[in-house]
Amino acid sequence: MQKRWTIKLPGNPETVTQLADELNINSILASLLVQRGISTFEKARHFFRPQIEDLHDPFLMKDMDKAVKRIENALEEGEKILIYGDYDVDGTTSVSLVFSFFSETYNGIDYYIPDRYTEGYGISYQGIDYAKKNNFKLIIALDCGIKAVEKVQYAKEKGIDFIICDHHRPGNEIPPAVAVLDPKRDDCSYPYDELSGCGIGFKLVQAYSIKNNISFEKLEQLLDLTAISIACDIVPITGENRVLAFYGIQQINKTPRKGIAALLETAQLKKELTVTDLVFVIGPRINAAGRIEHATKAVKLLISESDEIAETTGKSINDNNLLRREIDSSITEHALAIIAKDDALLSAKTTVLYNEEWHKGVIGIVASRLIETHYRPTIMLTRSNGMATGSARSVRGFDVYNAIDSCSDLLEQFGGHKYAAGLTMKIENIQAFQKRFEEVVSSSIDEQLLIPEITIDYELDFAEITPKFYRIMKQFAPFGPQNMKPVFVTKNLVDKGYSKAVGQEGAHLKLDIAQQKNPSKRISGIAFNFGHLIEKVKSGTPFDVVYSLDENEWKGEVSLQLKVKDMRESVPA
Repeated sequence: MQKRWTIKLPGNPETVTQLADELNINSILASLLVQRGISTFEKARHFFRPQIEDLHDPFLMKDMDKAVKRIENALEEGEKILIYGDYDVDGTTSVSLVFSFFSETYNGIDYYIPDRYTEGYGISYQGIDYAKKNNFKLIIALDCGIKAVEKVQYAKEKGIDFIICDHHRPGNEIPPAVAVLDPKRDDCSYPYDELSGCGIGFKLVQAYSIKNNISFEKLEQLLDLTAISIACDIVPITGENRVLAFYGIQQINKTPRKGIAALLETAQLKKELTVTDLVFVIGPRINAAGRIEHATKAVKLLISESDEIAETTGKSINDNNLLRREIDSSITEHALAIIAKDDALLSAKTTVLYNEEWHKGVIGIVASRLIETHYRPTIMLTRSNGMATGSARSVRGFDVYNAIDSCSDLLEQFGGHKYAAGLTMKIENIQAFQKRFEEVVSSSIDEQLLIPEITIDYELDFAEITPKFYRIMKQFAPFGPQNMKPVFVTKNLVDKGYSKAVGQEGAHLKLDIAQQKNPSKRISGIAFNFGHLIEKVKSGTPFDVVYSLDENEWKGEVSLQLKVKDMRESVPA
C-alpha cells in the first residue's frame, strides 16, 4: 500500500539551540523534544524524571468529594458495594484496581463484568437487577456509564446509588448518579482530561486515601494495572498518564503481580517490558477472556494472590487468545474477500460490513486489520440479541465518533472515542446506515486522509546514530500517543553486499546498508513484509528508508539496528 511521508517541522531554531545547551545534548535530540512540547529545562526535567508529586490533586475533579463521601458512608453502614466495569482491558484493570484496594479492608464488596454477548457494552439492566437481587446498595461503575442516563435512573428507583468513573465523551445529559467522575465533562475543570478509565479509578482510590490518611505506598502496588490500561486503551502518554505509566511499567518489571507473571510465562517473554509489550502481548491476552468466554476470568487473574490460581487462569486465558487469533484470521480473510469482489466497496470512502455469523468478540480487531489493507473508516457488524452490533475503527486524522453521531437516529446506542467506537442498531437499519455513513464521511473527509501517513520526526544521517544518541533517546520512554518512538528517514542508501530476504518464503528483508556519501558507516536493519524488494535493493539503485531505532541482541552482542517502516527509490537531487 502506498504511503505518504510527512516530515515534521524541527521546531524554533533558537529554542532548539537553547535547550540543547541547557541539557548538554545535541540539536537533533533537542529538536525531538521541542516537537513534543518540551521547550524548557523545567519541562525537560519533568519529562525525563517523572515524579509521583507531579500527579494532580484528585479533589480537583468534579464530584470527587461526593464520591469519596458516599463510599465512606457505605463502609460505615456496612452496605454492599458492587464494582462494575466493562469487559475490555481498561474495564477489567479498572475493576481489579478498585476491588483490590477496598477488599483488603472491607468484606462487603464484589465485582461484576457484563457478558459481551448477552448484555453488551456498558451498564446493563441485567447487571442492575443482579445488584438488587443480591442487596448491593452502591455500584461503582468504571470505564462506562457516562451515557447510561435511563439505566442509572432505573437503579435509583430500585434504591441503588451509582458512582460513575468514566473517560468517554458525555452525551447531552449527565446520568443522575451520586457522583460522575469524568474529566471530559464540560463543567469539570480537572487539569488533565486524557486519563484512561482505570486512571479515573486510580484517582478515586487516591482521593479516598488522602481523605483517610492512607499512605501512597499502598497505591503504588496498583500502578501496574493503571499502566496496562493506559497502554492498551491508546490514550496519550503525556502529563499524568506519563507519570502513571512510567512507575507502573517499573513495577511490572521489578515485581509483577502473580497474574501478570503468569501471562508473561505463557507468552515466554523474559525481557524488560515496554509499552509495546503491554499493547501486543499482555493486552490481547487479557482481552481474549471476554472475547471468547467471560471477562470475569481476567479479573480473577489480575486479583489473584495464589500462584496456582494465577498459573491455571493464565494458561486458560492464553488458550482463549490462541483461539481468538484463529477466529480473527478467518473473519479477516472473509471480509477482505467480500471487499475484493465488490466494486462499490472498493471505490467507497468507508467500509461497513455485516454478517450475522461473525464472532462478536473479534470484529473490533478485524476492523483494524481491514484498515491495514483497505485504508478506510471501517465498521464491522454482526448479529447479537436480535440486533446488529459492531465496532468502528478510523484512519488517522478522522473522527469516526462524530461521523457515527451524525447517524444516531438510525442507532439504538453508541459510544467511544475519535478513532474507535461501538454501536448497535436494528437489523433493518443496516442498509440505511451504510448509505448515510458513506455520505457523512464522503462529505467531510480530506482525500489525503485516505492515504496512510507516516509521520517522520527527523531526516538523519547514519553518522549521527551513536550509542550515546540512542541511550538518551531511550529515556524518552514510555512511548505512546503524543510521544511516539522517534521515526527517522535516511536517504540515498545502498546495499553493502549482505542484504537478503529472510523468513518464511523470504517475506522479510535483512538489510546491510550505508549512505552513498559515507560508505564506511554501515548499519543493519529489519524490514518486515518487504522481502519482495530484495532485487531492487541488490540492484544498486539508491533508496530511502523510514525507520525507528532498535536494539538487536545476537549471541550476547547488542547492536543498534533499523526497524524499517517503509522504503522507496531515491529521487535524484
